[in-house]
Amino acid sequence: MINFDEEIRKFKPSLEIAQAEDAIYKNDVKDITDVLEEMLQQLNDRQSQ
Repeated sequence: MINFDEEIRKFKPSLEIAQAEDAIYKNDVKDITDVLEEMLQQLNDRQSQ
């Protein structure tokens, strides 16, 4: 049987995962909330003119 506690102690994260994690966190991509806020702001600007 697999000794999960021992396997967890031996676990070392892959360098590629750490690099991917950094790239994901540093990437400033708009999510749907940002897009909706921008659209609402544009609508409000048009209505106030």
